[in-house]
Amino acid sequence: MTVLAVDIGGTKFAAAAVTADGEILARAEIPLSGSAPAGDTLSEVVARITATVPPSELKGVGVGSAGPLDHVEGTVSPVNIPSWRGFPLVDVLGEMLPGRPVRLAGDGQCMALGEWWRGTPDGPVSRAMLGMVVSTGVGGGFVLDGVPYVGPTGNAGHIGHITVDSGGEACPCGGIGCVETIASGPSMARWAGSNGWQGDDARALAADAADGHPVARLAFQRAADALATAILTAAALLDLDHVVVGGGVAAAGPALFDPLKRAVERNAGMAFLRRLRVEPTSLGRDAGLFGAAALVLRAT
Repeated sequence: MTVLAVDIGGTKFAAAAVTADGEILARAEIPLSGSAPAGDTLSEVVARITATVPPSELKGVGVGSAGPLDHVEGTVSPVNIPSWRGFPLVDVLGEMLPGRPVRLAGDGQCMALGEWWRGTPDGPVSRAMLGMVVSTGVGGGFVLDGVPYVGPTGNAGHIGHITVDSGGEACPCGGIGCVETIASGPSMARWAGSNGWQGDDARALAADAADGHPVARLAFQRAADALATAILTAAALLDLDHVVVGGGVAAAGPALFDPLKRAVERNAGMAFLRRLRVEPTSLGRDAGLFGAAALVLRAT
């Protein structure tokens, strides 16, 4: 059985044809342009897959999208895609592949499910996992005893919108001092620029942090502290044993994970929190695609 997996983030759309044993038969990725309508980008990335794998071979569609979303109505309103408010994503994908089931979850939820399904096989099985996407925004999702927990509306796991600084910046979501205002790539670069750093974006910031630039390193420390606060909050509530972090900012490697692990260890008080494992995703950019595919493959 083969399904279409779609991963919708703040800066790119990706799609893949994925088999039941986790083989990717075709993959496509398109940057989300500020000038091109997001719906056109969605159509193009799906068309690239169906040009390689015939639509007749695709038995369902799994999609992970930046949120918030409405799981019941099948609509999405990604914070970073202003033109999509109440966008009928499930119906649109259903029209592209008529007669197939379309299953929707958050991008962070799919990242967590993908890691649980296809991640490092030699590690201990996680009963309670949090997956985090730290990139243009900060998203997350839970897999509890092998089942993604999405909540009544489909928005469980929005860890990027936990308030960690009550006197902080306004967030595009409408909140104040959310994790995303400190730890997303654009937020980190903006803060560093206001404190004397002269680079262009989060990728340059990561390179400078690796080279020891003091402001760049401090930007990653601030992000790590905010992420650690959110992680420990979630772990205290749900007794998590594993946190997996992916996304563009996570690609910075030690520049993020060294201060993040120190912050978690420093602030984890109770014994059950100190057993928490915090690791980078083993699947890289494919984690969300595997999770989106699993929404369909594990439901059949």
